[in-house]
Amino acid sequence: MTSFTISDRDLESIKDQVVVVTGASSGIGLATVKRLLQHGAKVFASDLNPIPESENLKVPFRKTDVASWQEQIGLFKAVKEEYGAVHHVFANAGISPSTLLLEDDVDENGDLLAPSLKTININLIGVMYTVKLGIHYIKQNANGGSIVMTGSGSSFRPFAPTDYTTTKHAVTGLLRSLSLTLHPFIPNVRINAIAPSWTSTGIVPDSIRGIVGPDGIQSADVVARSVTVLMADTKRHGQMIYSDLGNFWELEQGDVGLVAYASKMLGQETSPEQAAVDKLRALQTEMKEKIG
Repeated sequence: MTSFTISDRDLESIKDQVVVVTGASSGIGLATVKRLLQHGAKVFASDLNPIPESENLKVPFRKTDVASWQEQIGLFKAVKEEYGAVHHVFANAGISPSTLLLEDDVDENGDLLAPSLKTININLIGVMYTVKLGIHYIKQNANGGSIVMTGSGSSFRPFAPTDYTTTKHAVTGLLRSLSLTLHPFIPNVRINAIAPSWTSTGIVPDSIRGIVGPDGIQSADVVARSVTVLMADTKRHGQMIYSDLGNFWELEQGDVGLVAYASKMLGQETSPEQAAVDKLRALQTEMKEKIG
């Protein structure tokens, strides 16, 4: 699998496109807002906290709890009112782990407490809400657009934080399922994801920074480039771009992608299960053609 680079020229077609960014006030979200503005996009930012005044960014902003369906509805209505359309969505809002499922916390009766679902509600349910609304608005454009979800290196690797890793694996599942169901049914909407390695954000605790070292943590702008190219390049659909210190890899597709590797690992170029999925996909396409 060969790495690639992303130049400024690769991002030029994002100019004048309307982009919604959740989790826009810090880290990867903030870096992406800056990167998009640099290339002439029209950005609408959202987060629970406002963008710091020191950033001096003049973009529309709406306070939004992504775990609330009603607040996300309000966000997308505000974008449509502001710009008249939604071309791209960056479903980025996320938080750190909340539980390992190993805790023995109890209530006043001594009964075991249910695990916190805060990370699940923001990192997974919130992303699903954003994606659902993104599809609804983007498909209304003649030329469609795209959705980019924030995954992680833990989207495909073992990683200890239980709920966080579960949500990032789920992003991979959303990518793989929606890349099939969007095409052929809603062919003008693309979906992709990013999978950053260690990145300078608030989610990475100081203890991890100390272990990884300064040379092992990439800037958030490196990741922002991968987000922007997934929006700008209309050929990219169903892809997950892994970024590490300025180098990028597409993980999902091709002869050496994760999906292809799974079949080869089983000693089958096309497994019986995959053959059945291919037949179902062909039926989907046939149904779509009949429906028109």
